[in-house]
Amino acid sequence: MNQYLLEMKDICKEFPGVRALNHVDFGLHQGEVHVLLGENGAGKSTLMKILSGAYPKTSGEIRIDGNPVMINGPRDAFRHGISMIYQEFNLNPHAPIYENIFLGREPIGKGGFIARDSMIAATAELCERVGLSRSPTTLVKELSVAEKQLVEIAKAVAFDSKIMILDEPTATLTEAEIAKLFGIIRSLKAKGVGIIYISHRLSELREIGDRCTVLRDGESVGTVGLDQVTEDDLIRMMVGRKVELSRRDKSYATDNVALSVRDLSYGELLKEISFDLYKGEILGVSGLVGSGRTELAKCIIGDYSRSAGEIYIGGQLVKINSPAEAIRHGIVYLSEDRKGEGLILIQDVKKNICLPALEKVLTGGLINEKEENRCASELVDQLDIRTPSISTPVKNLSGGNQQKTVVAKWLFSDASVYIFDEPTRGIDVGAREEVYSIMEELVENGSSILMISSDLVEILKMSDRVLVMCEGRAVTMLENNTSLTQEEILGYEIGEYR
Repeated sequence: MNQYLLEMKDICKEFPGVRALNHVDFGLHQGEVHVLLGENGAGKSTLMKILSGAYPKTSGEIRIDGNPVMINGPRDAFRHGISMIYQEFNLNPHAPIYENIFLGREPIGKGGFIARDSMIAATAELCERVGLSRSPTTLVKELSVAEKQLVEIAKAVAFDSKIMILDEPTATLTEAEIAKLFGIIRSLKAKGVGIIYISHRLSELREIGDRCTVLRDGESVGTVGLDQVTEDDLIRMMVGRKVELSRRDKSYATDNVALSVRDLSYGELLKEISFDLYKGEILGVSGLVGSGRTELAKCIIGDYSRSAGEIYIGGQLVKINSPAEAIRHGIVYLSEDRKGEGLILIQDVKKNICLPALEKVLTGGLINEKEENRCASELVDQLDIRTPSISTPVKNLSGGNQQKTVVAKWLFSDASVYIFDEPTRGIDVGAREEVYSIMEELVENGSSILMISSDLVEILKMSDRVLVMCEGRAVTMLENNTSLTQEEILGYEIGEYR
């Protein structure tokens, strides 16, 4: 296998203030399953979105069959035989299978009308090829997850794709469904299709993959034959060299339980989660994308309606069916999407800070502007929010100062339990340390923090204990002592130690 079917050479991708990919190389042979591996944020999705036309590359070269190609959008990718099957399927649930497969390229028959019978006949043949025993006229909403995946694969086969990207294809499948999928992948390999396979399930990679490329922090760590490495080798490549950690010097955790979650479930996404959060504790929640971390937070605050489970505050059973009720019970959520969910960007700093507890600045039912200014100014000074004034629109602040504004508004609400979801995502090192100091001050003063983070260095730096999630379950609770390593946490995240 000398000639590459696909070469991505020296690929760079920059977003404002962030270099997501730094001179990445990736090659795919005809009839090969090449696994793309890396932690959350390593750059896997960005690289594949460049290949599938969702993102333009900043620099670098893409070659197919040795020839340079330009991919400026999904149509270019399709034209070059590239199909991407996302973990969240791109299907119309209210349309039949045949319409989904031929959407945007419907054949035209006599009189200029869509040739419906031709589409149904072609779809029946495609379904047989991928092992989908359903009528082409079945609505997609009536299919199982595994069957929807087969429809996506049938779409790719219909396009005569020679490069197929599978993103976490087994995440929600049973063992029998996985075995069926692997059979289809092997048949595609035999026909010369090159397959890029993204997965965190290390145990299945050697069964289906030939080679593996590991990305870390937007860079290529290396490419290895999967028959030449162990799972521990791959984990070490994903995590990298040992990082010298400056763990917190002191814990403020007490024996008093601030929040108890018992047997919390949310459809198929969360399954019987139980844990205690102690007063003065920072409990880290670690897990890969799709493990259920954010769903857990949103069920606790009532943003999502849990299907089962109970929540106790200070030993008392409480009913929380909305974020407003959570706030009344002293639980607040600092979303990972601070711009979409945490702030009103067109409003000024003052209004964002005072919004959660307006009753504090009301006089006779009207906002007392003098009191509003005083409260906001105190928190701006306390958290060192760098803004020209409290009347500056939040959209004009840096990412770090926006994040501190989110913290300020919840401090104003006098919460006792803070749920930080990716507290330092997208902010610089200096602002990150300031957020850590704020968290430290909160627990020192008796508050409790549930900290969701995909950054294992951050988890080890800040947590008293670590709750590790995998596929919607809480798989273990780890004490964060000096012997706990990134490798051990990652092993639980990917299910290796279950």
